This record gives sequence, structure tokens and C-alpha cells, in this order.
Amino acid sequence: MARERQSVVKMSRREGYALHPKAHKALVKRSTPPGQQQGGRGGRGAKASQYSLQLREKQKVKRLYGLLERQFRNLMREASTQRGQSGEVLLQYLERRADNTVYRAGLAPSRQAARQLVSHGHFLLNGKRFDIPSIRLNPDDVLVPRPHSLNTEYFKKIDDISPAPQSLPGWMTVNRKKFEIKVTGLPTREEAEPEINEQLIVEYYSR
Repeated sequence: MARERQSVVKMSRREGYALHPKAHKALVKRSTPPGQQQGGRGGRGAKASQYSLQLREKQKVKRLYGLLERQFRNLMREASTQRGQSGEVLLQYLERRADNTVYRAGLAPSRQAARQLVSHGHFLLNGKRFDIPSIRLNPDDVLVPRPHSLNTEYFKKIDDISPAPQSLPGWMTVNRKKFEIKVTGLPTREEAEPEINEQLIVEYYSR
């Protein structure tokens, strides 16, 4: 399965946004893009072109959710054919991915870890095994680990690996004891990742 090969910390510095939980400390320590000295010319204080802003926002969101360019472009194209604001539809599609759902439910410490769990076939979707992280979940869908997977060290030590989140999105319920995720609705714009300007992404692909 194709994926980004760059360091997630380096990508986070490039986008000025923590793309992974472990990148938060790195950004506090060193916020400038790779290859640029702190306080040097051409930093984040320099005026960026509109195209540059659009590109960086697209790259940030694409990398945040772990998609490659072709996947992201196709998703944006699909979102633009639906009713409603294209950018908001795009974010809803991203939130409804199986790997993001596992991450949002607190059963993985990062989207990358959630993607690995799903792609290795550790979950059942409505009672059937699947291994496609990008599959889009719908209301009434249920995700649970396979019985065999419950015996792995990961799920036995999940409270240490991925502690339960303080709050859950309103479009899901989670039974932590059974590791069961139920999709009860659709994500709202406010429940997507914060600090995203989806209109810049729409503008980028509308050029």
C-alpha cells in the first residue's frame, strides 16, 4: 500500500501543523520549515501568495488524514458533485473513513496506527472482516475487533497504548469494554479537525 515516506515530524514542520500526536513537542521546539533557520528570511512571516496558501492547506489536510495526491483529488472531485458546500462534504468524507473512525474512537494513538490496524484486518465491519482503511462508514455501521485480535498484546494493553479520549464526536458511541464503535450519525463541520480552511482546498482544485 502506497504511503508517504517522509518523517511525520518533518512534514509537520513543513505544514506548521502537528500531523501526528508526537509532532506537537517538535513544533514547539522548532517551528520553522525544514532547511530554514529560525528567524531567517522567507519564514512564516513572509507574505505568501494565494496559490501558496491554497497548496499548503491542501498538503496539510492530505497528510493529516494520510492520503496520497490521487486519492485526495478524487475525493475532492466526488465531494464537488454532492449537495452542500464542497469543502465541508470533503471533511465529512475524511472523518467517515474507517481508519479515522478508529482513531477518533480512541482505539489507536494516531491515524497512522489506526490505518495499520484496519489494513491488517483486525476489525470487523457489521460482522464481516475487511482491510480497507479508506472505506466510508455510514450511520448504523458497527466496528469491533476480530475475536482473535482481542487476544493480542495491543488490545490487552490498549489503556496504556491509547487511553480513552476525554470526549467523543457526537456521531459515534464507543463501548470501551467491548471495543465496539457504533456510527450513530454524520460528522458536523465543527467535529472535523480544527484549524482547517477547507475553502482554500476548494479554490486550489478549482484553478
